[in-house]
Order: sequence, then C-alpha cells, then structure tokens
Amino acid sequence: MIVVCPLSEVDNQIERHSASHLISLLGPEHMIGTPPSIDPGKHLQLSMHDIATPMEGYTPPGDSHVTQLVDFIKSWDRTAPMVVHCWAGISRSTAAAFTAQCIYHPERDEMELAAELREASPMATPNPLIVANADKLLSRDGRMNEAIKSIGRGADAWEGKVFTLRMSKGT
Repeated sequence: MIVVCPLSEVDNQIERHSASHLISLLGPEHMIGTPPSIDPGKHLQLSMHDIATPMEGYTPPGDSHVTQLVDFIKSWDRTAPMVVHCWAGISRSTAAAFTAQCIYHPERDEMELAAELREASPMATPNPLIVANADKLLSRDGRMNEAIKSIGRGADAWEGKVFTLRMSKGT
C-alpha cells in the first residue's frame, strides 16, 4: 500500500506501517534527509515547489522529476508499504499517489481511480503539473488530467490527513 501524509507525519507513518520506501516531494529549502529506518537507495528526494504554472524563483514539477518518480514507483516491489509525502500531504503527494494508481492499475479507468483518491482524501488536490507530466509519460492520452479535473479541488485544509491506497500484490 501507499501511505500519503504531510511532512509532520513521515516518521510516525514509516514506523507504524514498517515502510520500506519513501518519496519526499519538497521545495529545496525544506528537503529532508533519509530517516534511519529507510535504505538511502529506497528514498526518492524530488526538489520541486508546489506550483501549477511556472513562476520565477520557483522550481516547477517537470519532466525529469516525473520520470524519476515513475521509475522509482515501478521499481518498488510492493512487499512493504511506501510512504509518500509533501509539505501538507495535499497536492504533490496526492499527485504521486494517483500516478502510482495509474501505474499499478493500467486496466482501470482514470475516473474511477481519481474517485478512489477523492474518497480516501477529501482534501486531495493533486498538483496538475505532476499529473500532466505523468499522463504524457504513461501514455494516458489526457485521461489522467481529465480525471483529476473531474474531482475538483479538495476541501480546504492547512494539512492533509493521512490516508492509504492499495496497490495490489499484498500491499
């Protein structure tokens, strides 16, 4: 399973779920080191800001970020949970979780997967640049973008609540 959480919950969730993998999606000024219980080779650190359009002075989620994200998700053997987090657990991390859903459930409709994401997290507002890049990389022909648009912006929150998504193969 994938555990999605805000930065404030990373250590708790790694311990609670005995996670083997960690994805950190944070601005370069907030990037964390690898927790002691995670093998450094199983911690993906992607430095990007949570922006929906490029802005001077900020690092938008780009093709190279999403390529690394997809490769890392595909390399996960799913025998133990993966924790995915960003600052608030609302935008970058939920976009990464939706990407994982699309990777591990290629036969399923994107609208159905987005609805599952919304049900799991009423606050989820997946970052549109991550989703757009993943949509291209996974050859989903715009369906990921449309699915995320269909669920709309999540409920207002300063910080998201921890939630999980099943990715089959036991976790």
